Amino acid sequence: MYRKKREMLPVEEVDISNIKYTPQHIQAPHLTGFGFMLFTWLMEAPLIGSLITSFLKHKNGVTEMLKNTVIPERPMFRPEFPPQDPETGVIVLDEDRHPIARLEAAMECLPLYDPSRHWNPDRPSNFLYWTIRDYAHAYRSDITTPLIVAERIISAVDEFNGKKPPVPLLISFNADEVRKQAADSTERFRAGNPLSIMDGVFIAIKDDIDCYPHPTKGGTTWFHEVRTVKQDAVCVSRLRSCGVILVGKANMHELGLGTTGNNPNYGTARNPYSFERYTGGSSSGPAALVASGICSAAVGTDGGGSVRIPSSLCGIVGLKTTFARTDMTGSLCDCGTVEVVSPLAATVEDATLVYAAMAGSSKADRNSLNPSPLCCPNLSSNNNLNILQSVRLGKYTEWFNDVSNNDISNKCEDAVNLLSSNFGCEIIEITLPEIEEMRTAHIVSIGSESLCGLNAYCEERKYSQLTLDTRTSLALFRSFSAADYVAAQRLRRRIMYYYMEAFKKVDIIVTPTTGITAPKIPLSSLQYGESNYETSGYLMRFILAGNLLGLPAISVPVGHDKQGLPIGLQLIGRPWSEASILRVAFAVEELCLGHRKRPSQFYDVLKAI
Repeated sequence: MYRKKREMLPVEEVDISNIKYTPQHIQAPHLTGFGFMLFTWLMEAPLIGSLITSFLKHKNGVTEMLKNTVIPERPMFRPEFPPQDPETGVIVLDEDRHPIARLEAAMECLPLYDPSRHWNPDRPSNFLYWTIRDYAHAYRSDITTPLIVAERIISAVDEFNGKKPPVPLLISFNADEVRKQAADSTERFRAGNPLSIMDGVFIAIKDDIDCYPHPTKGGTTWFHEVRTVKQDAVCVSRLRSCGVILVGKANMHELGLGTTGNNPNYGTARNPYSFERYTGGSSSGPAALVASGICSAAVGTDGGGSVRIPSSLCGIVGLKTTFARTDMTGSLCDCGTVEVVSPLAATVEDATLVYAAMAGSSKADRNSLNPSPLCCPNLSSNNNLNILQSVRLGKYTEWFNDVSNNDISNKCEDAVNLLSSNFGCEIIEITLPEIEEMRTAHIVSIGSESLCGLNAYCEERKYSQLTLDTRTSLALFRSFSAADYVAAQRLRRRIMYYYMEAFKKVDIIVTPTTGITAPKIPLSSLQYGESNYETSGYLMRFILAGNLLGLPAISVPVGHDKQGLPIGLQLIGRPWSEASILRVAFAVEELCLGHRKRPSQFYDVLKAI
């Protein structure tokens, strides 16, 4: 029997004033333990599996959108951006320059460093984290050496690894390799020749990014057996050239296909604010290492909030850059259209410095996308305040308030109001249609691209060695057809239009980073994992425009809920506008510093020195 198709209006004809927000709900079973094992077996069974995936897609509107809807727009197979006006009040870093030269230019953007702020015995009670410039000051002033700090970090890592049940933050860690890098850095300081402001600074690398000589496993038990690491990823090589000490490969949700950070293969990283709760994922280890004070920064990947979600849940800063802003060569996800490599850091200042060192598009992306110049906000300029006063903040209130806990929307709204009352930023109500359609387009895109990238390395017997969570995700992804993928790219073009229209009225879109604070870890999930799409839906509620559309976004901590769990505010910017969102992020961080507190699990590696 013929079923009448739903026909979407051409996007230019949609009357946004008539759009009604629909609260988002994902319908899928919550599974752990034996029930999860049985469900996975059924999902992978040829006939039963297809019936289950068809049912789940129908219940969540995926089938209706992909197969029963006429989408008039042409496909957009990767983010395409209209030309952007130059950012104001910035210093251009020039991505053709050496990372050290870019770092020096970025340093000119920052306010003058005042050692007394952190090194004074009577330092402010709201002091949270040592910054990269604090480490640089300590080394240059002979207060300590990278080698001494390395021993403290090694002790902290060993303490984490010794906990029961195991909660390893690093999947690959070699204490002797860390000592060697630290000794080399210490010798450079003794000779008076540090390479850069980041010489001797400790940074962790997520386990889906190459960092020689460590293997890249992507959180699996076997990926290093089929893919050999011969050199650093491009972004890692840039950091290494600045004298950064690379501590190892950080834990993650297997293959990045999850938002909690659960990993039965090595043990699930725990949230430093509460060991009974998730860090968020998939960059779980990087976020926990930074939040606990062990590393100043880390490098993660973000294809569906995997930098911003754990940053929000762990109370740190997570910058997701514009698509193709940084060369992805040497990461497991270097052929997709939704993923980037990006920094997680304790402060916005440190995120800015790491970004300045590691950013820079590949030659192919520069030729095809023509990115705007790589910039940092000039915070030392007298014009900085005037620029902040002119910022227009877009807020879609119904979406903004669609959270599990009013503490989240209230804290985020307080932060936005502080920007308005302290700097005069204008808050403008906007509407962003087709949020559910964006979710569908994203899961089809990231799912199809992940499966394509994995097929080259994964024989049939290897699939059975993946976690149950990953296997159920892959079973769902296999159900997507080529026609589904093309339909998703048609939706990408529609939704890009809505956001580009919104950016004609506003400069930055503000949302909570997540719709839930750190969820509890079920004990039954530690051995076999967990599938909880409802939780994932809350974690990804405000995330997807950054990935499907390739827009830059940053999560900044703004306070805590009544249980003491961190809350993040997300700033979404125009294409290539990292400097603009960093400027506002600096302001948010300063305004909300008094509302934040350190996690209960914290290692002050400079305190005793």
